[in-house]
Amino acid sequence: MSTVHFKTQQVGKVEVFYREAGPVDAPVILLLHGFPSASHMFRDLIPQLADRYRVIAPDFPGFGQTKAPPRDQFTYSFDSLAQVLGGFVDAIGLDRYALYIFDYGAPVGLRVAMKHPERVTAIISQNGNAYLDGFSHEWDAWEAYWRDPSAANREACRASLSPETIRDWQYGPGADKSLLSPDGYELDIAYMARPGAEDIQLDLILDYRSNLALYPDFQAYFRARRPPLLAVWGRHDRAFIPAGAQAYRRDLPDAEVHLLDAGHFALETRHGEIAAHIRDFLGRRVAG
Repeated sequence: MSTVHFKTQQVGKVEVFYREAGPVDAPVILLLHGFPSASHMFRDLIPQLADRYRVIAPDFPGFGQTKAPPRDQFTYSFDSLAQVLGGFVDAIGLDRYALYIFDYGAPVGLRVAMKHPERVTAIISQNGNAYLDGFSHEWDAWEAYWRDPSAANREACRASLSPETIRDWQYGPGADKSLLSPDGYELDIAYMARPGAEDIQLDLILDYRSNLALYPDFQAYFRARRPPLLAVWGRHDRAFIPAGAQAYRRDLPDAEVHLLDAGHFALETRHGEIAAHIRDFLGRRVAG
């Protein structure tokens, strides 16, 4: 089994923490986590890919073990996260990679992909939305904050950051409870309890509206560049519904879509199934 290495890379004012495993000369898979998690969400997937691929999973600013400036010195927006990710990719010398995009990792990764489309060999979307079709009806508080960023609407979004929401709304629905380890959600809860973490996340919740504004650009990128795309989607996700996975076929008719018996954090209970789909897909669709 390949050893997982834990590293850091300075990108401007940000010290990016990342996990890396696999042969240094193997094809690269760049794993991008989502909210409210970090690269630890890939702890079970990495060993199942690292025999054949060089697997790299960074933590975004404001998440996990990455060290970034406080809010008064750094703008916590999706553009900023993408700028840091792009700088990270350049700093460690990645010129070709497949992108695994999940949740927040989708708008961050797709920004980077549009800037350097020649680098992207394929996209694996695991509950990573790029279409309005994928939104459930359970976004009311966030949508109200986008329309009117008042103090009251900001405070109403704080419930999204509570331990109960992380455990019972994000991780729990659709998951086989006998397979759902508490390690993932308890670590996310601990990260959220750090000083200043909630305000960083509330800034990003407000800026999430910028991602919807970019959806037409993401979709134009799909049509123009035609990246091979695999969607492996937890069908019981309460935020991003299966229609978001199927929507990729609108612009990428050859996209391969698999709906899994899992929730939003599908890797927590279906990492073996997802790894098998990735290995099969990349083996068939990506040369080298």
